[in-house]
This record gives sequence, C-alpha cells and structure tokens, in this order.
Amino acid sequence: MNLPTVFALSTAPGKAGIAIVRVTGSKATMVVEELTGRDCPAPRQSVLRRLFDEAGELLDEALVLYFAAPSSFTGEDVVEFHCHGGRALTAAVLCRLAGFDGVEPAEPGEFTRRAFVNGKLDLAEIEGLSDLLSAETEAQRRQSVAAVGGGIRQRAEAIRGHLLHALALIEATIDWADEDVPEDVVPEVREKLHEAAGEMRLLLSGAEQRERLRAGFEVALVGAPNAGKSSIMNKLADREVALTTPIAGTTRDIIEVQLDLRGLPVTIIDMAGLREGGEQIERLGIQRAQGRAERADLRVFVEAPDAALPDECASLMMPDDIIVSNKCDVASGNHVAVSALSGDGMSKLADAIADRLEDRVPSEPGVAHARQASEMRASLQNVTEAAAVLETVGIEIVAEYLRSALVALERLAGRAAPDDVLEAVFARFCLGK
Repeated sequence: MNLPTVFALSTAPGKAGIAIVRVTGSKATMVVEELTGRDCPAPRQSVLRRLFDEAGELLDEALVLYFAAPSSFTGEDVVEFHCHGGRALTAAVLCRLAGFDGVEPAEPGEFTRRAFVNGKLDLAEIEGLSDLLSAETEAQRRQSVAAVGGGIRQRAEAIRGHLLHALALIEATIDWADEDVPEDVVPEVREKLHEAAGEMRLLLSGAEQRERLRAGFEVALVGAPNAGKSSIMNKLADREVALTTPIAGTTRDIIEVQLDLRGLPVTIIDMAGLREGGEQIERLGIQRAQGRAERADLRVFVEAPDAALPDECASLMMPDDIIVSNKCDVASGNHVAVSALSGDGMSKLADAIADRLEDRVPSEPGVAHARQASEMRASLQNVTEAAAVLETVGIEIVAEYLRSALVALERLAGRAAPDDVLEAVFARFCLGK
C-alpha cells in the first residue's frame, strides 16, 4: 500500500526553545533536499542545515535528523527538523511542507498507526504508549512503561507458543484412524494448556485495579452535614475548592478535585451531607451522594466530635474505608484525628488514603485495558474448554477451541482487531505521534 508522506509538529504548540517537526513516508528525503537545497544527511547523524522557503528566503537554521526505513519508529523513512520554537517560524515551516506534492498534514496518531501497520508495535504496546503520553502521576508512568516495553507482548507470545504446540500435537492426530488422541500425546497437550492458562491468569490478575490506576481512583468524603467534609477537601487540595459555611447543607452538588498522592492519581469527592429530611433540592443531593459514595474506590467517613456518623453511613462502609475524627486532638480506636480548621493531621489522612490505594495496585505488569482483558478472558475460556473435553470429545472440537483461543490472542495484539477498535485506539493520540 502506497501511503502518502505526512508531517506534523511533534512538540507542543506555542512559544518554546525548540519545535520538532516530523515527516514520515517515501518522500521524506525529498523534503529534506527541497527544504535545505542539500542532500539528505547520513542516517542517525544530526546536522545543522538552513531551511528555505519557496522563494529561497531563509526560514531558519535547524538540526536535521534522518532515520532510514525500516529502522525508524514508523518503519518508513523519517526526518525530523529541530527548529527554533517561535509560533510564526513553526507555522512557516509547516506551510512550506504542505506545499510539496504528495506531502500531507498527519492525522492524530498517524505516526503510531504506521508503526503498527509496519509491525513496529502491537496494539497492546500502542495502548501502553497512549497511557504513557497521558500519564500524570508516577504510578501511571511506571504501569504504562511496562506495556510500552513489550512486557504484555512477550508474555502473550509465550502463551501463543504453548497453544501452537498443543494445536500441532492435536492436528497431527486428526488423520489417524483412531478418533481418540493417542495416550502419549494427551499428557503433553494437557501440560501446554495448563501452562498457557496459568500465564493468562497471571496477566489477568489485577486487571481491574490497573484499569482503575489508569483512570484514577475516587475517594468520597462522607458524613453528616457540617461535619467538616468541605474543609477537609480544601486542606487536602491546599486551596479553596469547596464553599464552606457554618450552615448545614451548604454542599448540595458533587465537587471534585484531582490530587497526586504518592504518585497515585486520586479524585477527592465532596458531596451533600447524609441526613434524613431536608428540602427537596437537598434530598436530591443526598441521593446522588449515596450513589457516588457506593461507586467510589474508597470512602472517608468524617465524624464530628459532637455527633456520631449518620445511620445512612452504615450501609456504605467497607472494610478498607477510613473514619476521620474531625475537630479533635486525639482519635479513638483506628480513627484518624484531624483538624479541618488548622490542617493538623491532614498529612496522616493523605498517607492513610495512599496506603490503602497502594495495596490495590498490582506490582507485576499485566493487562490494563478492558479491551485487553476481554480478549484474554475469551482466550482463557477456550483453553479451559479445550482442557475440560480433551479426553471426552472428538479431537476436531479440541482443535477448534484452540484455534479460537489463538484468534483472541491475535485480537489482543491487534493483528485481527476490527477497524472500529483500531480507530478508537488511535483517536486518543495527538498530532505528531
């Protein structure tokens, strides 16, 4: 397939010290020659070149880098122009590139899509790359780096090897007169299926927690009206996020603030205080608060010294949840003592939240996307079915289960993924990546 040569600004738009413009495709070297008036430099050697417009006027002096196919990110010829980062200058260089025949502006994710098409990255690695570009905390960065590094791909390839071995043994018996799998083949097939299933379960272990880490954890502040929830949110955020007054029922809608707690992405949620009665708008706020608290990853129950937690809190409380004693110096039992007025104890509360959420983050790399988990579960289901019927049904049925398991692994890597899935993945990328 003869794809057009495309270009894009790969650094953030705006005033900067350096702006990097990337070009990929069969006409990349021609672009260098036309833009500089000189031959394309040797691969992987940066050279300083003058860039000229159509009239021969100087545009800029830039470093030029050439990556020859197939040893480039996209697998095609790639050129990078490291220009000065002024807005007008960057716009002039992009305008000059758009004037070449057969050279077009890139779509979002176009460079990464070409890397996928040319076998440089599989779909799981691309999803990891997307996560890496979007990572806002250290924990998110660590998780995505493992995927970009091919950790999932390598383990999926090992699983694929086990299944291919088992399928080869099974298919070798299909032409035999006896319909049963020979006894000397069955143990080896069973072993390969067991190894594949074990690897799949390891990759799936903690998938939901990795997905939550990608999206960010939600921590709900729950308690009676005027217990100090909004003040605690403001102290944790170190700024005034929520309105605070002595009037009970001030907070009626859901207020959110995003924090980085020891590298974990955490959204703190302040909501209406839980109590019976109140006017209609407050009651609607309480209903929304209860629903959001139920869906949160963790709840922090705020208890004022002069009032116990409302009865409505009992049905929401989970074993890992935190109880905070507000407006007091010493908390009883395992409660965390804080002062929403002075800020005392807030670092202990932040640590308690981070401790509980850190315990939920798997230490081993594995699938971190619902799409990946779905394909891995589909493959595991077929392997499990194959193992269950290995000695009780025709070998053609066992072989079909294994083929279906392999197809699911192919979809995981993107080699058999539908076009709409690919579009959804690449749409998350910015221009120039």
